[in-house]
Amino acid sequence: MAQVQRMSRLMIKTLRDDPADAETASHKLLVRAGYVRRTSAGIWTWLPLGKKVLENVSRIIREEMDAIGAQEVLLPALLPKEPYEATGRWEEYGDQLFRLKDRKGADYLLGPTHEEIFTLMVKDQCTSYKDLPVTLYQIQTKYRDEARPRSGVLRGREFQMKDSYSFDTTDEGLAESYRLHREAYQKIFQRLGLDYRIVSAVSGAMGGSASEEFLAPAAAGEDTFVDCPACDYAANTEAVTVKVEPSDAAGVGAVEELDTPDTPTIETLAEHLGVPASATLKNLLVKVDGEIVAVGVPGDREVDLGKLGEHLAPATVELVTAEDFVGRDDLVRGYVGPQGLAGKSFTYYADPRVAPGTAWITGANKDGKHARNVVAGRDFEVDAYLDVVVVEPGDPCPQCGAGLRIDRAIEIGHIFQLGRKYADAFELDVLGQNGKPVRVTMGSYGVGVSRAVAALAEQTHDESGLCWPREVAPADVHVVAAGKAKQTELALEVGDKLGAAGLRVLVDDRAGVSPGVKFTDAELLGVPKILVAGRRADEGVVELKDRRTGEREELTVEEAVARLSA
Repeated sequence: MAQVQRMSRLMIKTLRDDPADAETASHKLLVRAGYVRRTSAGIWTWLPLGKKVLENVSRIIREEMDAIGAQEVLLPALLPKEPYEATGRWEEYGDQLFRLKDRKGADYLLGPTHEEIFTLMVKDQCTSYKDLPVTLYQIQTKYRDEARPRSGVLRGREFQMKDSYSFDTTDEGLAESYRLHREAYQKIFQRLGLDYRIVSAVSGAMGGSASEEFLAPAAAGEDTFVDCPACDYAANTEAVTVKVEPSDAAGVGAVEELDTPDTPTIETLAEHLGVPASATLKNLLVKVDGEIVAVGVPGDREVDLGKLGEHLAPATVELVTAEDFVGRDDLVRGYVGPQGLAGKSFTYYADPRVAPGTAWITGANKDGKHARNVVAGRDFEVDAYLDVVVVEPGDPCPQCGAGLRIDRAIEIGHIFQLGRKYADAFELDVLGQNGKPVRVTMGSYGVGVSRAVAALAEQTHDESGLCWPREVAPADVHVVAAGKAKQTELALEVGDKLGAAGLRVLVDDRAGVSPGVKFTDAELLGVPKILVAGRRADEGVVELKDRRTGEREELTVEEAVARLSA
């Protein structure tokens, strides 16, 4: 429904200066333009114009979800502990989960995501294969106890999210539900005007198998992803894999012990021996649920603890400390080698680059000693290969071998084929066509609603302010009265005509505000079209400006209304 909003009656206060704690463009501009205000760390109030943008994003999401037959519900944000205990996520979420007790001492949480509750709802409502497939969604406030909330609404402790869940009786049905969501997300982000990439991802605490992220490239992004310039491969850096063929170690001599005093690091060892770091084998010791294990990677690479944690989840992974070496004569700090761990019930993980047949210089398990010609598969065994190194630009593409590029992005959506993890936890069965129970299979699909607003601000702003795509902007046209009575009268007149033509209109009719401030605010607020009632108002002529391109032209009121309502 068309609406004309006068700024003289709008609760808005724009700021000339950036907030002192703001680092990202979206944080600075959303606050300066009066779209949001900070309530406390990671908690934000959406002011009138900001709420309009938030609702426009929600409307687009609803329309595309409804188009694939999804049904909207609304679940509570305050949830009981027991369902999350049943799936193990009460503990898995760790410190990021908001936990609380009621007056009777019962445990509750503020929902970060709702797989458990949706599963229980479908278990209650759907009993036959005839009730499925079904896809349900909600747009709900979510909570995450971020240790360091930052970047404004981009990384808050309270945020708006659309989460949907599909329920099918077959894996083929799940694949179809996943496809429908994938296509719906493409339409959503295209309508929002976001530049995005679809990348392979890991499932993390969500569980499940197939998983893809929708990322909006932006310098402020906290996710890193890779893409290949030679093929269509793209992935979150945590999901990148590497393929290394076994080497022929037939010509490698026997293990040779080397005298290497004062070389406890890769850098000092490589310098001492005059070899590249890539010729050495780094053995990182970590504790997995309290047990010390080793992770072997080439000496010129770093272990990505996030990737390692994903591989070993739900176990807790932490680095060893000096105290962990006390009483462990088998572990010589700075000189650990996998060949000395055999037969000691010691788990040894390795990156695929430590392939069978590869030869290394590594620790000799003696203070001040290293060993040369230590061959994987001959002198030591790897218990499991895990892709755990930090990805670097130029690493080979898993599909075609070309060098990968790395960029930063904001995660705006994530889709998962969960499978039967949650259905198994709650015994979600329906009666099949043969009258026997069938275990339901699920998908989970999220879009960050408030995060999408921040991502749009990051991608579309310029040096003057915000620059919204029309479908999410708080208005279609921003009419500015330059100041004089005739100009204000004309601005209100053209605003009413545009509203009658079905457009959403913001009219700056504020008295006592200089034309310069009004023009600056018009640029800052970012409405796609700016119409100025200025020096030729007496002639019924206005100036139309495109906020994005800066193109201007003078039109009569009738021409302007016709042009903007076309």
